[in-house]
Amino acid sequence: MTQDTSRQDAAIALVRAYYDAFNRGDRAAMLDLLAEDVVHDLNQGARETGREAFAAFMRRMDTCYREQLHEVVVMASADGSRAAAEYVVHGEYLRDDAGLPPARGQRYVLPGGAFFEVRDGRIARVTNYYNLQDWIAQVSR
Repeated sequence: MTQDTSRQDAAIALVRAYYDAFNRGDRAAMLDLLAEDVVHDLNQGARETGREAFAAFMRRMDTCYREQLHEVVVMASADGSRAAAEYVVHGEYLRDDAGLPPARGQRYVLPGGAFFEVRDGRIARVTNYYNLQDWIAQVSR
């Protein structure tokens, strides 16, 4: 195995571990995989920086949503510095989230994806994408 292949495999394993922890609801394990100064680009939202900001985001998400990611596919650059994932979110909208439709326990299935920067064996950036209008249409039925 070449050094680049090893770095690529390590980045893929890192992102898989992140999503495995997400699906287990193990937020501490997720946070352990992040750089202290992690940058988090929220879908159609602001950029947040730091592990504590990420932890606060996850607390809000866990209050408002119950989600599992299925069909996770992870790819990485040859040097392991960048990675991307595609997945299908299976979720339930539990509690009103600011500026969004009222929650009534609606279920949704939504394709999504994320881009990652990897630095020193940790996730240094997470940029999430999904179709917000599709989600709104599903929970507004």
